Amino acid sequence: MAQWNQTTVSEFILVGFTDNPVLSTSLFVVFLAIYVITLLGNLGMIALIRLDSHLQTPMYFFLSNLSFSDLCYSTVIVPQTLVNFLAEKKSISFIGCAAQFYFYAVFASVECLLLAAMAYDRYVAICNPLLYPTVMSKKVCICLVLASYLVGCANGMVHTNTTFRLPFCSSNVINHFFCDVPLILKLACSNTQLNQILLFVISSLIGLCSFFIILISYIYIITAIQRIHSSGGRKKTFSTCGSHLMAVTLFYTTILFIYLKPSSSDIEAQDQVAAVFYTVVIPMVNPVIYSLRNKEVKEALKRIVRKKWVSAEA
Repeated sequence: MAQWNQTTVSEFILVGFTDNPVLSTSLFVVFLAIYVITLLGNLGMIALIRLDSHLQTPMYFFLSNLSFSDLCYSTVIVPQTLVNFLAEKKSISFIGCAAQFYFYAVFASVECLLLAAMAYDRYVAICNPLLYPTVMSKKVCICLVLASYLVGCANGMVHTNTTFRLPFCSSNVINHFFCDVPLILKLACSNTQLNQILLFVISSLIGLCSFFIILISYIYIITAIQRIHSSGGRKKTFSTCGSHLMAVTLFYTTILFIYLKPSSSDIEAQDQVAAVFYTVVIPMVNPVIYSLRNKEVKEALKRIVRKKWVSAEA
């Protein structure tokens, strides 16, 4: 296997967006606005959950970790993209590219697994409410989050180690706005069949296992809700899942679109749009979904605002 210092490529050129200066400036403003909203929304969600005692439950523990993951997920991609919008040479160093992909792979995996953990939490709360305090104890919740990060770190390490040890001796131009392994593999001089198999198998396992946990959980949840006689009771019970279900739909319809196909497929314009959606837009939208569609979060925000207002008047 090739060593790190055998590559003749010291940097990669990212050409995923336009070279038109006017359009690049417009995109810079749009991406900057999205990133600022992402930072404020996710940091605000984390702070709100930590400050309000009514939100000290397993569901909001997972939500605070999801917000942290979204925050990191976006930060891995967007700042470098903003720099490249204004730079004449849209480059990223070899080590920088490897680091960007590693953390991207980590937080993409964590996002999938946290969404699955949140679905399992809702399943236990609705289908086994008497066992909920025991099954979803603080220790169990911490273990689920730690397991998500361990799987994410292992996934990132495998792909980063096997990909960036390959010899790159031809073009260093990546037709994307961030360092994504399928396109980097196309620049390698050696056989990348094993890398492509690893990428497809591991990504599919993480994505599909998480998806099926969510799917099975919601099958049981819907079955349990149908047994509730009053329409008000059914609506109230299902409302606790609405925000999560919307977040799952947004995430999986985009990420599975890209990664559940052979890695040799060309990434065309629609793939880049999907990549923008799940790396840039979804981290901004998630805290909005959980704040606007969640009564408990809105009530917690009102309590915090009232408390600050009373303190200021005193």
